[in-house]
Amino acid sequence: MTPGRSRARFDDGWKFFRGELHVPHTVKAGMLGGLADAMKRKGGKHLVVAFVDREMKKATDPERWPEVTLPHDYVVEEPIRRDLQDASHGHRARCVGYYRKVFTLPRADAGRRITLEFDGIYRDSTIWVNGHHLADHRSGYTSFSVDLTAVARYGDEGPNTILVRVDPRQNEGWWYEGGGIYRHAWLVKTDPVHVRQWGTSVTTPRITAASASVRIETAILNETAQATGLALETVVLDPRGRRVAAVRSRARVAAAAGATVRQRVSVRAPRLWSLETPHLYRAVTTVRQAGRVVDRVETSFGIRTIRFDAAKGFFLNGRHVLIKGTCNHQDFAGVGVALPDSLQAYRIDLLREMGCNAYRCAHHPPTPELLDYCDRVGMLVMDENRKLDASPEGLRDLKRMLYRDRNHPCIILWGMENEEPLEGTVMGARLLETLVRTTHRIDPTRPTTSAMNHGDLDGGYAEKLDVKGFNYGHNNDKDAAYHAARPWHPIIGTETSASVTTRGMYQTDMKHGVLDAYGDTMATPPWPWNCGFDAPWRSLLRHPFLSGIFIWSGFDYRGEPLPFKWPCTTSHYGAMDTCGFPKDAYWYHRAQFRPEPLLHLMPHWNRPGRRGPVRVRALTNLDRVTLFVNGRSLGARMVEPGTQPEWLVDYAPGELLAVGMREGREVLRTRVRTTGPAKAVQAVPHRTRLVADGRDAIAVRVSVRDAAGAVIPTACHPVRFAVSGPARIIGVGNGQCNSHEPDKADRRRAFNGWCLVLIQSTGHRGRVALTARSAGLRPGRCIISAG
Repeated sequence: MTPGRSRARFDDGWKFFRGELHVPHTVKAGMLGGLADAMKRKGGKHLVVAFVDREMKKATDPERWPEVTLPHDYVVEEPIRRDLQDASHGHRARCVGYYRKVFTLPRADAGRRITLEFDGIYRDSTIWVNGHHLADHRSGYTSFSVDLTAVARYGDEGPNTILVRVDPRQNEGWWYEGGGIYRHAWLVKTDPVHVRQWGTSVTTPRITAASASVRIETAILNETAQATGLALETVVLDPRGRRVAAVRSRARVAAAAGATVRQRVSVRAPRLWSLETPHLYRAVTTVRQAGRVVDRVETSFGIRTIRFDAAKGFFLNGRHVLIKGTCNHQDFAGVGVALPDSLQAYRIDLLREMGCNAYRCAHHPPTPELLDYCDRVGMLVMDENRKLDASPEGLRDLKRMLYRDRNHPCIILWGMENEEPLEGTVMGARLLETLVRTTHRIDPTRPTTSAMNHGDLDGGYAEKLDVKGFNYGHNNDKDAAYHAARPWHPIIGTETSASVTTRGMYQTDMKHGVLDAYGDTMATPPWPWNCGFDAPWRSLLRHPFLSGIFIWSGFDYRGEPLPFKWPCTTSHYGAMDTCGFPKDAYWYHRAQFRPEPLLHLMPHWNRPGRRGPVRVRALTNLDRVTLFVNGRSLGARMVEPGTQPEWLVDYAPGELLAVGMREGREVLRTRVRTTGPAKAVQAVPHRTRLVADGRDAIAVRVSVRDAAGAVIPTACHPVRFAVSGPARIIGVGNGQCNSHEPDKADRRRAFNGWCLVLIQSTGHRGRVALTARSAGLRPGRCIISAG
């Protein structure tokens, strides 16, 4: 038996079948062959009685089982169909799918524990291994594991087959949720005596400038028939990998039982985790049995303090931090919900460029890699439980989130639920109390909240929470009224703004699903939660007791295309579209979120064949702006904090010029010019180096430009992509809410000047060249090094 722990990606070599198959319930334990096994069937009358494969020809046709690599979302591959009447999920068909993989285990693994971990399957999954039905998991958002040890084959016993049935037809939410094994899978091998999955907890109960007390709890599982004695050593490594503390303990674990070992160490002169300096330590725990290493687990953690104050807001390491966050669903252009890790990071980086310092996982736990990246770059996170469910299954899903994510320093809040109908009721309060009590037992270091949109003062509901979350509390100053009634309760804006806009469009067209970019078209009933994108920020400036806000949302997302059903397939709420291209709302938020001077003008100045007045708006954090049109001054506007000065201008082609002042001194000049005809396509990757691991991905921004190199803000040219070298195209997009073009293609029409192509490593080194062509235009080309 090979000692110790290994954890390997299990993403490659899967076969996928779209549609339902007959996988019969067997009356014998195994060796029945079929899809769920790779071995030849044994004989017996039970095959006739209970195992009749009516569809084996279809089920074994290799052309119907293409090879796929995880993460994989097969719903995004479906065409958009009006007849489905499923606007909330993006007008795409959802059907059952099957994943199958054959793999081998060496003889040396016999005696080890073999576990398959899934980070996320959407949804209602059933897992068979070697013909044995091992697990069912309904949630599409929580991670889980399957123990293969007893049914696995080792060495010359033969190959192993895993079959996974996925059924995404049942909604868990009211947004696009995809379908498939859309997060990573892992094959884990351990000694029978090992640390449990998510079995380490590292907290820092006392921190001073001189030292930090670090508490480590390690849950050990003994899956043998004999009690055993163990030696446990934990070494703490600082952000540079230097050993800064160590502790040794002994424990005895009964047969077929578990035990928790508690240790404490002190770290001198700790380097704190913060937004500016997100220092990460590592606790390396080694378990020895009779002197032999049987397990080693590494846990990343940060040393930091958090505090929510009812009068002054949020404090990180004793310093006041205004939370400037966004709510986000997990899909992206081209790939649906199956994002490569590098695109998770890309989305976070786009939010950070806007000045965002916090991320709300709406409305479920995220993929682990997103939290890892937030830890590394210093992004605060509100991690969120899917729903108000205190059933055994609901509590299991809550616990999975808590145990998996509790060591991430980026997480500052546990969200218990979002906009549940039982908010403000006595029954809801009972359910919520169970969730909060469970959360505090597993992690007493972080506060709980709920994203509430009603029932603020009713049923004893909100009092169960450590921090009162308000969805659209700025409307009618509901948050201020609550603070006046309960000044002892900290408050945060868990969801705000909900401004609906279409990138680069400045006239609403309800027939075609277009909303103007000014953001105030739908700021009145019948959509009372919609408001201009400035309303939450101005509320925040008036109410210093607010800890901060999470705007809805950072990105547009598939589904929920309110106020439309057809022809739109995505929402309009984002500060950025589904590709990450900024809308005008982005520049408003960036002006408020970041300290450096900013002055953005809207709209663009291309209006061929049109005359008449145009609303010109400045989005800025300066205090005075003067507007010039073709050299003629239209006067200055004083800018109160959070407001958007505006002029009504008679359109004439040429140039808009805005001159921004601060304290009487000119700081910035911004120009918007009428562009010339399209001459060229430009392709710019967000990175020029691709890791040759078969997984890394790069987003290439493609634009249509005039002879002077300016983006043409009305260009909608079709663009075709070609890639040479060790990379492949995995998706395309353009951020157009009413586009019905496929995400999986080698072409896309530009929308208001822009489109996006995603390329991914094939696992080899070399030179990658991407070319973007459009008829009559000079092609765009970019070179990427894969290594």
